[in-house]
Amino acid sequence: MSSLNHEKGSLRGPFFAPSWNVGRAVLTPSNRPLVMGILNLTPDSFFDGGHHNQVGAALLKARSMIDAGADILDLGAESSRPGAGGITSEEEMARLLPVLKSIRDESSIPITVDTIRPVTARAALSHGADAINDISGGQDPEMLKLAATAACGLILMHMQGTPGTMQDQPVYANVRAEVSTWLEGQCAEAIQLGVAADRLMVDPGIGFGKKLEHNLALMRDLEKIGRGRPVLLGASRKSFISHLTDAAVEDRLPGSLAALAAAYLSGTTMVRVHDVAESIQFLDVLGSIYSAK
Repeated sequence: MSSLNHEKGSLRGPFFAPSWNVGRAVLTPSNRPLVMGILNLTPDSFFDGGHHNQVGAALLKARSMIDAGADILDLGAESSRPGAGGITSEEEMARLLPVLKSIRDESSIPITVDTIRPVTARAALSHGADAINDISGGQDPEMLKLAATAACGLILMHMQGTPGTMQDQPVYANVRAEVSTWLEGQCAEAIQLGVAADRLMVDPGIGFGKKLEHNLALMRDLEKIGRGRPVLLGASRKSFISHLTDAAVEDRLPGSLAALAAAYLSGTTMVRVHDVAESIQFLDVLGSIYSAK
């Protein structure tokens, strides 16, 4: 796991990205972005829906990602694909908590819980999660207060609209400036409510209320999105790849790796991926090329 602290001057090559403090660990990239493995516990996720919504299958998938070298796992029990409908917090926790407990019983790997509900986040933290991944960007102040009280990690993502409406003609005058400014405002509110600055990470929300041109512009300017904060890029197998190449979701790994190259070159702290082994191999080779003397 790439979780050791490094000073900028000690890095082997040009790659440098900010650390992220999740409370019991400080996650610091070495010669590549940290890799977050996606574990979807929903029956309707756009890529692997229904594959891991039983505890046994989910635990096997978690083990495979850990064995492949994932730095952190992200567990989500509610689909956020375009057009997705909502579920109750009771259903979300019923899907999430048994899997979280099973993973934590046998592994100390850092875990984030992908939820917009403070009640779910609170339960997940009590079952061993280390951080909250909030795709609503902390728009519920109770989520920010919880993160402050728990002293956990907190990811704030930008989304225009909701999963049900976000792709209904999203509009921006300057997507990079608007997303960056909004995220910085949410970070400021979180800090005002007691969240430590080093616990915060931001995510530009690729595919969440963005057209193709918006996604590409954000990935070209990732180094400007965080304004010095850790940045998470979640571009794995998303539909912008098919808009460029006509690739079906199962054929989007090459395009996903191209997005990882953009993350590497911009000093992105973490990438959220479905294909852990392939992503790590790609980033390790890329990092070795750029750090070779």
